[in-house]
Amino acid sequence: MSSFLSPEELTAIGLSLKVSSVAMLVSLPFGIAIAFILARGRFYGRTLLDGLVHLPLVMPPVVTGYLLLLAFGRRGPLGAFFEQTFGLVFAFRWTGAALACGVMGFPLMVRAIRLSIESIDRKLEQAASTLGAGRMVVFLTVTLPLALPGILAGLVLSFARALGEFGATITFVSNIPGETQTVPSAIYALIQTPDGDAAALRLTVISIAISLAALVLSEFLARRVARGTVG
Repeated sequence: MSSFLSPEELTAIGLSLKVSSVAMLVSLPFGIAIAFILARGRFYGRTLLDGLVHLPLVMPPVVTGYLLLLAFGRRGPLGAFFEQTFGLVFAFRWTGAALACGVMGFPLMVRAIRLSIESIDRKLEQAASTLGAGRMVVFLTVTLPLALPGILAGLVLSFARALGEFGATITFVSNIPGETQTVPSAIYALIQTPDGDAAALRLTVISIAISLAALVLSEFLARRVARGTVG
């Protein structure tokens, strides 16, 4: 593949996989928590929380990227906090690209997990409770395993969304080769470059192949898990 792709293209592919993987894994605990709250919680503001979670799906990605820049830029309140507390910088770094990708893929992750939790037979959880299991034990030993197909689906959907993320990423962290230039932003740069069409086409094909492989793997794992759960 090294002779088929240039070092810059390989770097963009590697960075995309890294950014998407980090975004997916960091989002997971928050996705499970929010999905559970939305699936089981009955409280004032639930509709507002649901709307805020799904806002990135309908809001222009550029707006999301700009809001991230305001909040997580080096002079933003959250950006300054993370830099001073953890030494973590988001603006114009790959970490910022991961944050933007995580935000954009978060609604898809929450939606898949929430639907999976809502489909669980509550009698199974109630049975565990009557046997003396606490709420956390019931969640970890009954709810979470039964929701595993939805969790896997949410992981892959957020990963695939992160791979294709462009608008919020380029607005928040720009298009810096080797640092923030993922496959979509590399394609964008190539199609504006003379004789860049062939490289853009190669990256497009590879991007489609990775996304398709992720979806097939998700379906395979979900069926295996569902079969094991039912059996």
